[in-house]
Amino acid sequence: MKLSRAAAFSSSLLLSAVLALTGAGAAQAASSSAVDYVALGDSYSSGVGAGNYDSASGDCKRTPRAYPALWAAANSPSSFAFTACSGARTTDVTANQLGPLSAATDLVSVTAGGNDAGFADVMTTCVLQSEATCIARVNEAKRYVDTTLPGRLDTMYRAIRAKAPSARVVVLGYPRFYKLDGSCIAGLTENERRAINGGSDHLNAATAKRAADHGYTFAGVAGAFTGHEICSGASWLRSVNWLNIGESYHPTATGQSSGYLPVFRATA
Repeated sequence: MKLSRAAAFSSSLLLSAVLALTGAGAAQAASSSAVDYVALGDSYSSGVGAGNYDSASGDCKRTPRAYPALWAAANSPSSFAFTACSGARTTDVTANQLGPLSAATDLVSVTAGGNDAGFADVMTTCVLQSEATCIARVNEAKRYVDTTLPGRLDTMYRAIRAKAPSARVVVLGYPRFYKLDGSCIAGLTENERRAINGGSDHLNAATAKRAADHGYTFAGVAGAFTGHEICSGASWLRSVNWLNIGESYHPTATGQSSGYLPVFRATA
């Protein structure tokens, strides 16, 4: 049966739309698969706290449950290099993690700065010593963030750009650790928790400023973790663990998959 001119026109439009959508989907898939991705940073990128560590990564404690590995598994980039390492400072990233970067690198993620600012020592001080000593240690870390950390971030960011001149670089921040007036009935005081949260915000603000100055995208995660801090009753962060102290104050597997990953996905 012969189609009317109107019916033929409608069929033609429908076919064009289908072809356009199919082409767009194919282009998107090709674009995703063509990405060369390198994941740099500290324990928040390697996945400490999420478990299931790759034994080959040794003390770096990289895990397939960390957001970089989860993103790579979901998007099948043409190459994925995972060099993030627990305990890394900005100087360690620059010295030990940039090997996979090249002019062909399309995407880089990085978390760094917390270890430079003495995050582990801040938390140890606050857990073991007085409120006044805790708050003084947080303020000392904030002074470091104001005076010394910007230069260290600059050095690291410049080194990344020198080796990967065309890459999109996503700098991820750190969560706030405590829900104030939450469910915790022991441990740190509210003043200590408030000071620690303020220290995290201070670090994120400084990191965001340096990232922007280098043309990088800063991806804050504090909002994603809101309602899932320690003392929330539904925490995506590990509290102090005396049996495995290194995992304390790090995201759980859910913190990586439901906190960090969506934020990175939205910016990558």
